[in-house]
Amino acid sequence: ERGHIHMRSPLTRLVYQVYQYAKYVIICLPILWSQTASQVTDLPTENEVLTPNPWNYLHCLSLYRLMIAATDPYMGSMEASTTENPVWGLPLQLAWMQTSGRLADPTGASTCGLQTGDTACISTQSWFGCLNYFTSAMPFLSAAQQAFMGAGVQVFMQVPEGVEDYCTTYDDCVARFPDVMSKWDTFFQGLKAAAESAAPDSEKKDSLLGLYWAAQTASTHASSVCNSRQSHYSSKEVSFAKSWMNLAEYVSAAHFQSNIENSAMFINPLPGRILQESDNPGSIADMSKEENQTLRIMSWMSMINNLLGGTLVSMWKSTMCSVTTREKGREMMGQLLLNPGFATSTFLSIITEMRSSC
Repeated sequence: ERGHIHMRSPLTRLVYQVYQYAKYVIICLPILWSQTASQVTDLPTENEVLTPNPWNYLHCLSLYRLMIAATDPYMGSMEASTTENPVWGLPLQLAWMQTSGRLADPTGASTCGLQTGDTACISTQSWFGCLNYFTSAMPFLSAAQQAFMGAGVQVFMQVPEGVEDYCTTYDDCVARFPDVMSKWDTFFQGLKAAAESAAPDSEKKDSLLGLYWAAQTASTHASSVCNSRQSHYSSKEVSFAKSWMNLAEYVSAAHFQSNIENSAMFINPLPGRILQESDNPGSIADMSKEENQTLRIMSWMSMINNLLGGTLVSMWKSTMCSVTTREKGREMMGQLLLNPGFATSTFLSIITEMRSSC
């Protein structure tokens, strides 16, 4: 049947193509996505205040789903598709953290996040869980403040008893992390402004992605308060975490379009378990060649940047000076991370060449 698809009517071919696309999207959706809140009223409420629990996987995933749904109407410049929203990268990233065991309690003091305990639990002792708080709870509080969740909606983030180093309301987060909240506010305000702008879609798209990544970067930089939690992990996992954060500087500067398809391509090859001291990234027997390739390249990029005193990242950022160079940068990042035949020396030479155009 499939082999003769070209002989069918145009309508039949269209239906088949839509089916294939839908099947791909279903595969890419974060685990347990269908169990998340599809509307704001599905979240827990107390005294007419939304009280989601960002330390519960399904609640946290729901925050992303609601943000995507609320901002989709303003994403016309990203192409007419419900999978083009750049926020998609965050729930896919959270799903990888969950399935790889990185949201579980790394201290062993509880069964939070373990298969033998509450699998939906996100440990406050997890470095990855702490980082995720900055990219889920905070943007959601900003989105609510900017009326994307409805007029006058108030939000209070639940926090486990005895934990005091996380902000729980918009005003609280503004007081503790003003730069983070300011940049998320600017992103959400920018969405509304872009919807009314007569500028070409290509310009609006690049501008919105710039605002999005500025907010995302502010969140990851502020998450340095989570670093004490890295002591719970092996040195190999800590090195991976640092190289992963280093990689974010490159994708941010290139205004990476973190839609479902692009995000899945970059997230799928990430290591499917926490690294141990005995692991040798790049040649780990129980990991796929794609996982080993990703670990090898990320380690190389971090090592070179450190050897150069941080100038590799600075050079990269300086080359991402226009829509054209950012487009080339996104393509090059894909080649570097996903194409084993792409030489690292080529990456360095292209950066040097691209700088001359800025």
